[in-house]
Amino acid sequence: MELDINGQRQAIAPAWRDERLLWVLREHLGLVGSKHGCGVGQCGACTVLVDGVPARSCLLPVSAAAGRRITTVEGLASAGKGLHPVQQAWLDERVPQCGYCQAGQIVAAAALLHEHPVPSDAQIDAALAGHLCRCGTQQRVRAAVHRAARALAEGAQ
Repeated sequence: MELDINGQRQAIAPAWRDERLLWVLREHLGLVGSKHGCGVGQCGACTVLVDGVPARSCLLPVSAAAGRRITTVEGLASAGKGLHPVQQAWLDERVPQCGYCQAGQIVAAAALLHEHPVPSDAQIDAALAGHLCRCGTQQRVRAAVHRAARALAEGAQ
């Protein structure tokens, strides 16, 4: 079995084929950006994009990911171009505190901006509602998403 992860084909050893995608990413492939939080899909720390749509990798059997395009937080950055605008905005707005939930939020924000290039506060809140963060940086998260939206708009011109 092979998976398309961050634009590269990755061979998945037979011993890993019955696992959840999160464990394959972290333990088999060394992509540790996605975090194990609750293990039941409630916290969002493990969020990845599956064909551009946010998905909880702690729930997704690796077999269900075959033939689909998987993007992790590591895969958002473009080789030679640096960080994705959402990643850069997260740093510029000083969003992270403990940082544990950040990868999932960043991935979800990137998906939101793909669907809604100029999102409202309500759209941002809805897109990130399932991402638990106890650091209290929600206002900075919103500011970072708006900053990334502006950066993406400027880059498209």
